Parts: sequence; structure tokens; C-alpha cells
Amino acid sequence: MHLHHDEAGTGTPVVMLHGGGPGASGLSNFGKNLPVFAEHFRTLVVDQPGYGKSDKPEVQGNYFTFAATALKDLLDELGIQTAHLVGNSLGGGTAVRFALTYPERAGRLVLMGPGGLSLNVFAPDPTEGVKRLAEFGPSPSREKMAAFLRTLVFDQRLVTDELIDARFAAASDPASLKAMASMGASFFDPATYEHGLLWRDAHRLKNRVLLIWGREDRVNPVDGALVAMKLIRRAQLHVFGGCGHWVQLEKTAEFNRLAIEFLEGDTR
Repeated sequence: MHLHHDEAGTGTPVVMLHGGGPGASGLSNFGKNLPVFAEHFRTLVVDQPGYGKSDKPEVQGNYFTFAATALKDLLDELGIQTAHLVGNSLGGGTAVRFALTYPERAGRLVLMGPGGLSLNVFAPDPTEGVKRLAEFGPSPSREKMAAFLRTLVFDQRLVTDELIDARFAAASDPASLKAMASMGASFFDPATYEHGLLWRDAHRLKNRVLLIWGREDRVNPVDGALVAMKLIRRAQLHVFGGCGHWVQLEKTAEFNRLAIEFLEGDTR
């Protein structure tokens, strides 16, 4: 499987993994972060399987496992033995599964509202954002895309007509629609459903983990961080007020400083 990635900078490798909304891609999630991270690291912004310019095959097993295996193959191809991982939402879940399956290959983890690791303790399921995501798939429309994107941010001014048009154009491609349906179905397959419940294995993570949440996250609400904080021994949590699910976009400068300082921190 071919995974597309954009790369900049030199030094310690850092892989950025985007979220799973319709029309998502590496640069759509991390385009503003890449130049800053590239001043410090060899930074790879990856299009996950089924998204962007990457291949869009039928998902085999659970998506997190499927994507983590594809990422391992990409790192092998590039000759990268270990890398820090930065993952938002679906990408956070891929990062966690990668670290659990290939612990010798994963450095530090920066996880923003990570799927699978987030377990809603108080917020009802499905969340508002997940409902809007589910509504988009069966009969996609620009209006449904706009409704979904508005659940991702606290500052509604970020959901511009240009953003809606770009994401809808990418998402409404037949291959992308098929890939997204395959991704979603992988989390409900009785044979592999439990593989997506990453919080059950969170205690196995030996990595240093920085959990970052937006206080107003309507996709994976902030109470979803509580179990992860309890179970991951080397975890820390930072919560941004006035911020939704897209921390790296709504709080770009603050996120860049926080994540880079964490990734460059001492090894103790």
C-alpha cells in the first residue's frame, strides 16, 4: 500500500497523523504546523490509508491496526527506525496502536483528542460530532459537511466557505466515500471491534505521552481524557479553553510551542 507523505526538516523524525473526518488529509490538519516543526525535526505529515493522496484499499481488520501496519511499512521504506508521533483524533488512535504493537519503533506521543483512547465518562455517546460524521456518509452534501466541520471548532469563523468547499470536494470522490465507509465499518465488525478499544491497553504504554484537549471538544469531549490519565504512567494532560477538537489549528502557536518543548524534553 502506498502512503503519501509530505516531509520537511532534518533531525529526529516526527510523524504527524491526521483525523478521520470526510475530506481530511495530512496537510489539511497540519499544514500550519509543518513549517514550525520542520525547524526542529525531520517532520513527516502522512495521509493515512483511505485519505488524501494515499491508496484507498478495503480495510482489513480494525482500522487502527490496519493504519499502524501501513505506517510501519512506510517507516521501513524510509529507513526510519524510531519516530515521535503526533496524532489528532483518528490519527491519535493510529499512533497509540502503533506504539502498542511496535513499542521499539515509537518515541514520545502527542495525542490530541485521540480516538479509541478517549473514553467518555460523563458525556453521552454518540457525541454531537460523531453524529454529524455518521450523517454525512449515506447521502453526502455540502450542508452536511458544513454541519460536521462546525462541531470541530470553538471559533466558528474558522469554518469558511473555502474550507467547506475544499473538504467536500475531497470527500465526495467515489473512492474516498468507499474508503471512509470501510474505515467506519471496521469499528463495528464483531471480529475486531475490541481492537479499537485502545483505552483497555493504555496501561501497557511505556512512552512519555502528552494528551492535549480542547475544553469545548464536541467530538471527543474532555472527560474522555480521565481514564487515559489514570492508566498511562508517564502521561501529562494540557487542556485549552476556548478550543474544540482541532487544537493544532485553533491554538496553533501555543500548540506548536507545547508539543515541540515536550518532544525535545530531557530523556529522564
